[in-house]
Amino acid sequence: MITLYGPARSSAGRCLWCLEEAGVAYENKQVDMRTKEHKSEAFLALNPNGKVPALVDGNTTLFESMAINFYIADKYKPELLGMSAEERALSYQWSFWASSELQDPIIQVFIQKVFMPEEKRSQTVIDENMAKLPAYFQVLDNALANKTYLNGKNFSLADLNTASVVSIAPHIGLDMSPYKNVNLWLNAIGERPAFQAYSNLRKG
Repeated sequence: MITLYGPARSSAGRCLWCLEEAGVAYENKQVDMRTKEHKSEAFLALNPNGKVPALVDGNTTLFESMAINFYIADKYKPELLGMSAEERALSYQWSFWASSELQDPIIQVFIQKVFMPEEKRSQTVIDENMAKLPAYFQVLDNALANKTYLNGKNFSLADLNTASVVSIAPHIGLDMSPYKNVNLWLNAIGERPAFQAYSNLRKG
């Protein structure tokens, strides 16, 4: 059985969602960040970076959430990768875009607003990174024009990996109302049973 290390309210969450989409049995082992379990010798043997998530599947051990998701899809539900070379390329494109472009400014603001005590909070960091987001969201909104999902009609890792980042935006106070297509896309994703199962894990 697959073992996925890390809480649902971390980057491990997108892997838990992917496991639900793939319909594969798994065990989710919590990693107590408060006691620095992620820096323990036992965990560092799984992920030498000392971060969640980590995945163990038989003799395979992986870190980096996006790579884990591509592995899960490739091995257990290939249609999540895409049904053609073009669709698979879009899964890579949007996953890389979400992790390399969109995620950093969102996380920078999230850290300031959620983890930093108010007296240590940097409004400059918040303002600079919030200013970057409208352009990124417009790119995504344009890409979703007349589409249910990013590669057309089929849900794929393009959607899962990108939505896992986009879904943080409302929690940092970004006004999502200008992005009609993004909102329709998020609503469609929200109706998926696997997403609902993942959401329940986050609540728990």
